[in-house]
Amino acid sequence: MSIGLDEAVELTRTGDVWVFRGRSVPDRAIQLTTNSPVNHVGMAVVLDDLPPLMWHAELGRSLPDMWTGTHHRGVQLHDLRDAVCVWANRYGQRAWLRQLEPPADVTMEQAVLRTVARLDGTPFPSTAQLAWRWARGRVPQVRLPLPGRWDRAAGPGDRGAAHEEQAEQGATQAERGSGAAERPGGVAVRDRALETAYCAEVVAVTYEAMGLLPAGRRPNWYDPGRFWSGDDLGLTGGAQLGAEIEVRIPPR
Repeated sequence: MSIGLDEAVELTRTGDVWVFRGRSVPDRAIQLTTNSPVNHVGMAVVLDDLPPLMWHAELGRSLPDMWTGTHHRGVQLHDLRDAVCVWANRYGQRAWLRQLEPPADVTMEQAVLRTVARLDGTPFPSTAQLAWRWARGRVPQVRLPLPGRWDRAAGPGDRGAAHEEQAEQGATQAERGSGAAERPGGVAVRDRALETAYCAEVVAVTYEAMGLLPAGRRPNWYDPGRFWSGDDLGLTGGAQLGAEIEVRIPPR
């Protein structure tokens, strides 16, 4: 299925995903590394009477960030139409739209705004950092027991309960120390502020805040390929992303 850019912008809603595929050497490197046909992902933010916006991370700073009103690199909130045109005409990318079903509700939109306020302006990682983080994201996370917290007087049958209690206390302390946010439904989640962030991490952290992805997974587990239909993103609560709709971009 193929539609024009104006129609795609008109159709898009908060939480819809835009994926991009390019032919440059860096684009090909990302595609090969992630074993997917796409190399960039952004998320639509469509609120009230504002124009549709694109929430993503990139190295460029050609467009004004709609959150700060300045030009900067890294995590940014752009006018969606302008952002797609830049990626198509300047970077030589093809674009596809995947729509979120069911659409995001008001609670999810509030979670998006909190995430934008927290992450906007976060720097984009260097190429070396990017490759290393993708590699680390594919290594299983090992959970080690908390040292020195088992009661020596406790019997073997009591150790599991003691360990669970200490883990819960540790999680609570981590949430307090990082400024835990509220997940839709009132469940506290960790504030996953990142020192640097690339596009897939930004969308994944935002989706987690919206309650669309399970909590606890490392942001660097996600890459652009996770957001195309050939992979299983594992959305929660019956949510799903539709098939890719190719978007025809008018030449500049």
